[in-house]
Order: sequence, then C-alpha cells, then structure tokens
Amino acid sequence: MSLPKRDGVNGRYYLIHKPDTDLEVLEHADQCIQDILDGTARENHSDYPVVVRSKGGTPFLPSQILDRFLFRLPLKGFPYKEAVTFCDALRRLVGWQQICYHLTQYIETQVQGRYFIVGEKEDFFMAYPSCVVSPELRQGEVDELLLRFTCYVAVCCTVYGASYESVTTEHYFSLVSQLRPDMVKKLKNNGTGNLPKDIQRRKTEHLTASANDAFATIRITAKDNTLECYGEALDYLCEVLEQTEFPRSYSVEFRGPEKIYLPIQGLPKKGINQLFARAVQYPELHTSIERYARLAMREFEWYNNLSDEQCAMPGTFAVFALGLEGPAWWPLVCDYLDLCDDEHSSLQEKFLHALFKKYCFTDRSMPVLFHGVQSMQELKPAKEFRALIANEGSLDALLDAKAHLEDYLPAKEKRDKKAWDYLWQGVLWAIWGKAAENGGSKVIKTAPEKWKERYTEIFQPIANKK
Repeated sequence: MSLPKRDGVNGRYYLIHKPDTDLEVLEHADQCIQDILDGTARENHSDYPVVVRSKGGTPFLPSQILDRFLFRLPLKGFPYKEAVTFCDALRRLVGWQQICYHLTQYIETQVQGRYFIVGEKEDFFMAYPSCVVSPELRQGEVDELLLRFTCYVAVCCTVYGASYESVTTEHYFSLVSQLRPDMVKKLKNNGTGNLPKDIQRRKTEHLTASANDAFATIRITAKDNTLECYGEALDYLCEVLEQTEFPRSYSVEFRGPEKIYLPIQGLPKKGINQLFARAVQYPELHTSIERYARLAMREFEWYNNLSDEQCAMPGTFAVFALGLEGPAWWPLVCDYLDLCDDEHSSLQEKFLHALFKKYCFTDRSMPVLFHGVQSMQELKPAKEFRALIANEGSLDALLDAKAHLEDYLPAKEKRDKKAWDYLWQGVLWAIWGKAAENGGSKVIKTAPEKWKERYTEIFQPIANKK
C-alpha cells in the first residue's frame, strides 16, 4: 500500500491530521521518531519549511513529530529520561527554534493548565499571567518527573533560545517552585549538573568562582589585584564559554578589592566594567581579554544583568577596554561593532566618543567610525568632534574614506549608491550633527579659507560619484 498524497508546500511533507490521519502515515511518523532516536533521521535546513525525514525518506514537520511523541507519553509516571533523550536528539537535528513553541505549549497545557489557576495579565507587556496552585490539587496528583521535564524545558529556553526566552525560563521555574521549591533550589545551587565540577565551582589562592548553566550566571570574587588573579579570572571565563551547553546570554557578577572603572563616561558601574578596567592594566593579559571577547561576542545575545539603554552584547567591556589601548585592537573593535544589534544597542556610542577624544580622527581610526555609524540607529556627535576633525590630516583621512565607501558596506550593498549615501550622511551627522544639514553650508562658511575646498568636497553629494 502506498502513502496518500502529501500535504504542505508543493507536497513536500505529510501532515498528521487529528483524529483522522491515515494509519500508514502514523506508522511512518512513529518510524521517524525511532530514526531520530537512532540518529538515522535527516533534515533539510536549506529549504522552507524545515522538514525531518525518516531513514526511508518520509518527510514530516518537526513540530508534528514532537507533538506525536509528547502527547502519547503518560502524565503519571512521566518518562523523563526518554522525553529528554528524544527532545535533545530532535533539537540537535533541526534546531531549537523549530521545536521551542510546541514544547512550551506542552508545558502550558500539561503543567500550567492542570496544576494551576491561571489569572489575567495585569497589562499588555506581561509575557505570562500570574498563576497559583489550584486549591483542588492534591499532592499525590503532581508528577515529580513531569516537573523535572518542565525545568528541562526552562533551561533549554535560556541555553538555546533567544535572550527574551529567559522570561519563559523564569515563569516555568516560578511554577515548579510553588510545587517543589527544593527542585528549583537545587538548580539554583548546582545548575543542571552538566558542567564539569571544576567549572561549577572553583577556589584558588586568588579567587573564588562559580557558573550556573540553569540560571545563566557566572560569579567571580577576586581576593587581590595581582596579575595572577586577573589571569585566572579571564581563564575561568573562557573555560565557561567553551562549554557548548552554557547559555550565550548570561550575567557576570564580579567583585574585587578595588572599585575602578573604564574611563568612559556613562558606562554602567557594574562588576563586569570593574573586571576589565583592572585586567587591562596588565599588558600580559591583553591577548586573554581578546580571547574572552571573541568567545563572548554573539549577535542578538546580551548580558542579562544589564537592561534598557545599558543593554550590551557579551564581550562589550572587554572590547572597550582593549579599544582604548590603541590601534592594535581596532580590528577587534570593528568586528564587535559589526555584530551589535543596531536596533537595541547604543552603549557603544559612549565608547566611540571616548576613543575619538583620545585618538582623534586619523586614517587608522576612520574604519572604527564607519563601523560605529552602522552599529546603531544614530551615532550622535560629541561636542569636541568638530574641533578634532578640523585639521589637514583628519580631513584628508575622511576624504580618503569617502573615496572607498564600498569597503565599509556589506557585500550586497557595495554597488548600491543609496546605501553609500545613507552611510555617508550618517558619518557626517556623527561628526557635525545638525551642522551637516543643508549640504554642510554652515560648516563650509565658517571654515578657514585654506580648507574650504576640502570641506566642500566632503559635503558634496555621493550621487555624482562613479
């Protein structure tokens, strides 16, 4: 007997229709589940939608395979290890984003919906409503292993999900805490247990440190200000981030005997700032700081203990510390700026102001300006910039950069004159602000006679550039 005609986009996969799916389709779905567990199933990330194929080639949507697996599991005596094994195998095959919604729906149906009274959201911005344990629930009705699976999904949201999924993690932990506070307390103290013991906790002559993958936190307490102490702290940070299961958005909580901070006005005076302000004072540690920055920098990831206008990508303070040390580290700075989320991140503006006040506008610093302009919605000028640019060397460096605008644009925009113009207008605004409007007429008018030609060329429209 042959399978019925496929459903979906161009008939590329089979759908499981409840409750009247063809029995043969269900048989193939069950075989696909087994193949996922055996490691013989395949996926097609190159096409849309993503499908998972059994060893025999029968295609299904990952979400439907997950639903079929989960909703056949008993809720009393929940098979925790079996469920985790399958979810991990499917996640590795198709990626977290293909299964996260259906996993969270399962938890909200089978745990939140069965054990709790769900209230109303207080406002539109609340991700989840308040939940209290149902007064009719008897303790014997709560399955401990199902709660453990809830914690597993909560941790996955933090480890594999986007930074905003930490809200789901907190909500699920709050649910479990109302029923089994000891379970969440154990996770708070020890994490999932997947990290090596020496990384979970470390104590040396110079520091104490701990890492918790369940709550995405790294804590370091320095006992002294020696080279050895900060070298150990950096090594520890790198070792934690080299653990593939550790979340990419996380908090670093640092305490040291001396509270000094990076010389950048307006940066949050947090422990992470203090850590790199002190570590960068040792030139021997600069390569270790870069190593941490390269491990930490990930687009759309964040330090969880910084928020709103202070939000920052992991690695931010390491990059800022090295960037102020001089041109040798500016390629790292440019790589960092390219990864910044230009819609939400603006902390780099404070760093860029400090950098150009220290090093001025030169042929070496000009790439940092161009990458910085593209790293945020609008890079505002510091009041000193008009004076800092007003010299022959700086103006010539700016004109040379204008002649090679395409070098600073992504490949897909290198031939787009509109993209050139948009970038150039952003650069002019970052230096002169409102004075750059109307073709820079005010700047040109007040410029020394010997530089008027240069200023005129700088403010000339890009449209005529061939």
